[in-house]
Amino acid sequence: MGRQYRVSQIQKEVRLAREAGFTNLSLDLIFAIPGSNLTSWRQNLETALTLPVQHISAYSLTYEHNTPLSHKRAQGELDPICEETDRAMYELTIDLLQKAGFVHYEISNFARPGCDCEHNLIYWNNLPYIGIGPAAGSWWQGRRKTNLPSVSDYLHAIQHHQFPPCETETPDPLQAACETAVLNLRKISGINLPQFKLQTGYDALQLFAAPIAKFQQSRLLALRNDHLALTPQALPIADTVLCEFSSL
Repeated sequence: MGRQYRVSQIQKEVRLAREAGFTNLSLDLIFAIPGSNLTSWRQNLETALTLPVQHISAYSLTYEHNTPLSHKRAQGELDPICEETDRAMYELTIDLLQKAGFVHYEISNFARPGCDCEHNLIYWNNLPYIGIGPAAGSWWQGRRKTNLPSVSDYLHAIQHHQFPPCETETPDPLQAACETAVLNLRKISGINLPQFKLQTGYDALQLFAAPIAKFQQSRLLALRNDHLALTPQALPIADTVLCEFSSL
């Protein structure tokens, strides 16, 4: 992956961050790395749990298009982890982190009680935010904006008191409602139905009646106390469910 960090380095940097006065620290972990197995991933998790951090994100490795990793995969230079092991690693993550007192509040995110990431929650609730820097994204006043990735172009614009070059999109109300549903469903609490209607103008149970019926029947969605949420068995295959809410 090109990331040559040692555990001892991470332990040292977490300690230095704490000594500098940072009391709310987060780790990002990646599983399903070629060459790893369930035992090595368990060891990584157990090591992470020895660190004084309040938040842990754990993601399955993805092979992004046109990256060195995807090229190596295409050329047969590495063997991706099989789906069964990938799923077992994810389920082990949930089990160990919850037993250690972390709250599983989003598909890939875990926090000590009261330490949910506020930025992440703003994003998953599809609330307005502003991104600053090259390639940063913003969602503001019904418009989605992504700054272009060129650092030099960004700096030139800022130095000349101009807005940086960007791409913009203004989704229509239905598209925005679909995006809100997909993002909300990533939270373990799911879609807050009254809040969804207030935010989008749509009744989620009516708007998504067909996929809701389909996935309730297969026990991948559950309706509880004005919330529509993925069931535990749906979490490892969440993309299969979410794609049917992404457009109508």
